[in-house]
Amino acid sequence: MDVVAVGVRSAVPVLSFTTGASQTSATVYVHGWYAQGTYYADDISLDGPGGGGSDSQAPTVPGNLRSTGKTSSSVSLAWNASTDNVGVTAYDIYRGSSQVLSVSGTSATVGGLSPSTGYTFTVKARDAAGNVSAASNAVTVTTDAGGGGGTGFKQAAPYLYLGWGDPPSATSVMNATGIKWYTMAFILSSGGCNPAWDGQRPLTGGNDQSVINSIRSAGGDIVPSIGGWSGNKLGPNCSSAEALAGAYQKVIDAYGLKAIDVDIENTDEFENATVQDRILNALKIVKANNPGLRTVLTFGTSTTGPTYWGNRLIEQAKALNAGIDVFTIMPFDFGGGADMYGTTVNATEGLKNKLKSTFGWDDATAYAHIGISGMNGLSDQQELTSPAIWTQIRDWANSRHIARLAFWSVNRDRPCPGGGVTSNCSGISQSNWQFTSITAGFTG
Repeated sequence: MDVVAVGVRSAVPVLSFTTGASQTSATVYVHGWYAQGTYYADDISLDGPGGGGSDSQAPTVPGNLRSTGKTSSSVSLAWNASTDNVGVTAYDIYRGSSQVLSVSGTSATVGGLSPSTGYTFTVKARDAAGNVSAASNAVTVTTDAGGGGGTGFKQAAPYLYLGWGDPPSATSVMNATGIKWYTMAFILSSGGCNPAWDGQRPLTGGNDQSVINSIRSAGGDIVPSIGGWSGNKLGPNCSSAEALAGAYQKVIDAYGLKAIDVDIENTDEFENATVQDRILNALKIVKANNPGLRTVLTFGTSTTGPTYWGNRLIEQAKALNAGIDVFTIMPFDFGGGADMYGTTVNATEGLKNKLKSTFGWDDATAYAHIGISGMNGLSDQQELTSPAIWTQIRDWANSRHIARLAFWSVNRDRPCPGGGVTSNCSGISQSNWQFTSITAGFTG
């Protein structure tokens, strides 16, 4: 509150007034005496502290920017109010580096967006003097697909391995269960940076292609699994991200693929920073060169979420702008006696939280970028996932609207109670293709 004096160079007395506690302006009128001629003022002086618009203090940063809803063409946002020494007059909403909206309240809906597309938003507060706060936390939201459906990518795709385990007829299993997708394992190196099925069978022209053709003729499709736990993998053998992208492209071109899955495991790929980055950059390249291609990363986990190497993989996916569509964890091999439903949920929630903190996503967006790949029956460490437990996991996955559900493997989806961990049965009592039938009920 300041005392201000206004003086006019004439015989008119000086006018003094005191501003209010939050007042930053005043209007002064000058005029002649009643019934006298026109009065002209040519020099007005203003004396007093704080005059002349001296407010230079910016508002505080808007807090807790978050998404409160989305459609295929809009994102709704909300944030906590800023404070200012005089008063906040507006909030400016930015999409990337471009201002797209200005509002007076603490919520807004940004429209005119494209379906199934990720957008990053920030908000800045502004006061009457034009002082602008620093940007809020960034929030990245993926719009719904046209007509709804989260990211528009949902995949129930158990593993089918033609290399061992008495592989069943893919189309017979489809007819019996209603499954439409298979994850076909494994694409490895046949020497250097050359892709082949199991590193041995030709990419095209052999039994693998015949099976894939039959799956597609029956109305289904496949996603190849590139990598895995063992074997000679492309990641370490290709000398650069560009070379690795070229190897992936050969697989994409061979089958006109809609999606590829890189199963990144073991010390040669997963626990190798150089190879992790090479894989991420290669996936970024093929995604740019193949519009609409979906990219999936599959990797191990702890009972509470990603390990050190999983966290690094996610952080680098963000840093390198790799555009990964689905991060799939394998929640098994924790140790005998594990609660497979509880640990699967806990591990997936840990992954969700990591995706939220890394990408700035809300819960719904994070879930829509998650996959679960389990192990039916007995795992390598004698953990038991029964049909009832797998049904619980599927139902939980549906309730969270995740993107992908898979298990290892259809080859093992047959009963052999007391049979242990083998390549062609689950080791437990079940009906033929029971886990596949359950998985077919995954809709996201």
